[in-house]
Amino acid sequence: MFTNLFQDKKYLLRLYKALHPEDSNVTEEDIKDVTIKQILVDAEVKVLCQEDEGNIIGQYIIFCKVYNEQRKKYGQTKKAVTETIRICKNRNVLKEYLESKEQEVVDIMMTLFDDEQILEAYAEDIKNNEARKTAKRYAITMLGKGGFQ
Repeated sequence: MFTNLFQDKKYLLRLYKALHPEDSNVTEEDIKDVTIKQILVDAEVKVLCQEDEGNIIGQYIIFCKVYNEQRKKYGQTKKAVTETIRICKNRNVLKEYLESKEQEVVDIMMTLFDDEQILEAYAEDIKNNEARKTAKRYAITMLGKGGFQ
């Protein structure tokens, strides 16, 4: 969602201004050829952990925290995503973005669930495969020593 949010020049401008408060006169036109990567690479290293509804970075952090709370409550479900969006819109956090791209955000977040679940299943499969290999080695060793007794 981060990339999707900041592909929009309006939100990219807000990010630029949050990272470069000294450049208060910059406009969307000034950054028309600038990418999110350039803004982040050129920015000074800052600790981005404060919730600040007045700036785009703080709003994104709030969104992530709300999402984590809802995921703990509802698991990795569409309900967690839709509740996150509802809560954030009610709190005026990324409200305009979420209202204009709500379905896209839901789709992005659900794709992340799918990717996470695939990765978790793959990790579980590797773990199970290693357990089978260990059991097989143990069985071969025991059979070589005269069996299980």
